[in-house]
Amino acid sequence: MDTPSRPAATTIDPSLLARVVKGDQQAFSQLYDHSSTLLFTLAVRILGNHEEAAELLQDVYLEVWRKVSRYDVGRGTPVAWLVTLTRSRAIDRLRARATRGYRATQSLEAGAANQVADLGLNPFDTQADQELRISIGAAVAGLPQAQRQAIELAYYEGLSHAEIAARLNQPLGTVKTRIKLGMSKLRDGLQQWWNHGELQ
Repeated sequence: MDTPSRPAATTIDPSLLARVVKGDQQAFSQLYDHSSTLLFTLAVRILGNHEEAAELLQDVYLEVWRKVSRYDVGRGTPVAWLVTLTRSRAIDRLRARATRGYRATQSLEAGAANQVADLGLNPFDTQADQELRISIGAAVAGLPQAQRQAIELAYYEGLSHAEIAARLNQPLGTVKTRIKLGMSKLRDGLQQWWNHGELQ
């Protein structure tokens, strides 16, 4: 049985958020349908725990419902806003864990196959969602290990450049260069998605 097609999670019309601002529950439901798979995958990747990621997602959507009027289209796409919000809240949880004396056990040394598997392909994703996830996984896996590690520490653990340098016992300039080069390679590797408007 075919699954119903829906827009790729990377393209959410800002007018949908405008309807949510007005209290439109159907629009909020559509926003959830379009973005929840992407946000859940991100939360699982950062937190390393499905139950905690599901709990986080509830908090994120509650915050979206309450604070959607603060969304500024001039500062980025709806997806970028939702991803940033989810990432920030997930990193807040990681930091809360650290203050309780327990660290995430997720290894940054996992192989490239594990990185692609972590993207959590879902049969309910659209073909475009799945292709984008595979492309991102391949682009990240294709980075030199030192660049990938620095980017993962910055993005998934929310560490500053100085904190990454301390963690890796590397000079600050080296860490900054690795992140800059890695991000440049990711941008080049995902250029086709920029050109087709999927990564807005």
